[in-house]
Amino acid sequence: MKHGQLRHRERTASVQIDGDALRHNLDKVREYAPDSKVMAVIKANAYGHNVLIAAEHLDQADAFAVAMPAEAVTLRRAGISRPLVVLQGFSSLTELELCATHDLQPVVHHQWQAELLHNATRLSVDVWLKIDTGMHRLGVPLVDVDLIYRMLKSSAVVGSIRFMSHFANADDPSHQLNNNQLESLINVTSNYDAERSMANSAAIVSLADSHLEWVRPGIMLYGTSPLLERSAADLGLKPVMQFESQLIALQQLRKGDAIGYGSTWQCPEDMPVGVVAAGYGDGYPRHAPSGTPVWINGHQCPTVGRVSMDSVCVDLRGVDARYGDRVVLWGRELCVDTIAGHAGTISYEILCHAGNSAYPGQ
Repeated sequence: MKHGQLRHRERTASVQIDGDALRHNLDKVREYAPDSKVMAVIKANAYGHNVLIAAEHLDQADAFAVAMPAEAVTLRRAGISRPLVVLQGFSSLTELELCATHDLQPVVHHQWQAELLHNATRLSVDVWLKIDTGMHRLGVPLVDVDLIYRMLKSSAVVGSIRFMSHFANADDPSHQLNNNQLESLINVTSNYDAERSMANSAAIVSLADSHLEWVRPGIMLYGTSPLLERSAADLGLKPVMQFESQLIALQQLRKGDAIGYGSTWQCPEDMPVGVVAAGYGDGYPRHAPSGTPVWINGHQCPTVGRVSMDSVCVDLRGVDARYGDRVVLWGRELCVDTIAGHAGTISYEILCHAGNSAYPGQ
C-alpha cells in the first residue's frame, strides 16, 4: 500500500497518512454525487492530515476550500493550481487584494464585503455569495440576497458569482431544518443563473436533493463518518490517518494498586498493565476516560487511569503482549470515531490535534 509522505519524529508515537485512502474517499464522494462538481475541504491543515499531502492526493477534485486567505496562499506557493475557495472570505482590502493576486475565490458573507468589492478598482475576482438559510453563523440574510447580489453584479472587479449555504443539522438526516434550509436556498436563488453549493459530507451521503451543482466534502474525505447513526465502514470510507506507537513497559500489578495521576483507577485484581508511549503531547485526547480502547495484537485493550503527556496505561488481561509491540491508537484496525465517542467529542477535533502535532501547519 502506498502512503503519503511521513514526517519522522523523535517521539515514539507517529502519524502516517494513507494517500490511497484519500483518493478512495474522493471516489466515494463522486459515487454519491455523480452529477456534481467536488470542492474538497482541506482547511485547518487538511483536518490535521497535512494540507500539501492532501492536495497532492486529492488532485482530481474540481476545487479546494480553505478557511482563510493565508491557507490558500500557502497552496499557491506550493504550486497548487486548482481553484481555491476561501470560506471566511476577506477581512480587509489587503486580504481582498491578496485574493486577487493569487486567483482565490473569496466567500462574501456580509454586506460590507460586497460594498468593498463594489468600490474596488484594478482587481478581478470570482466570488461565492453565502446565504444564511438557518445555520446563523456566516451568511447574508435571505431578505438581503437580491440587494447584495445586484451590488456584486454591478461591481467592475467581480467576475462570476456563485451561491452557497451550510446545513446546521445534516448529521441527522431526519431533522426538519435540513429540508427548510434547502428549500430556502433553492427559492431565493431561483431567479439567478448561477451555480450553487449546499451539501457537506453528511448531506452528500444522505440528502441527494441537496447536491446541486457543487458538493463540499470535508470529514468524509479523511475516512470518518459524518452521520450520527452510520459508521465510516457502512458508508464505504477508508481511514486516512494511522496513529501508532508501541509498548514501552509491562508491569504485573496487585489488586488495589492505583494507576496514574490522581489515582483515579484501581486494579480490580492482580493483572498486567502496559504503558504506551503516546499521550496528550502527541495529540491523544487527555480527556479520554478509562475504557477508551487501543489496538494491540488483535485485541482492543482498554486504557486505565488518566492520560499523561507522553504515555497512557492499558489493561493487558488476556493479551499476549511484549515490550516493543505495535500499538494502534486509531487507524485501519480501530476507527477514530470510536475514540471520539469515548472521549465525548468528534473525530474532527481528535484528528486535528494528533495530526497537527505530527504535521504542523504549513
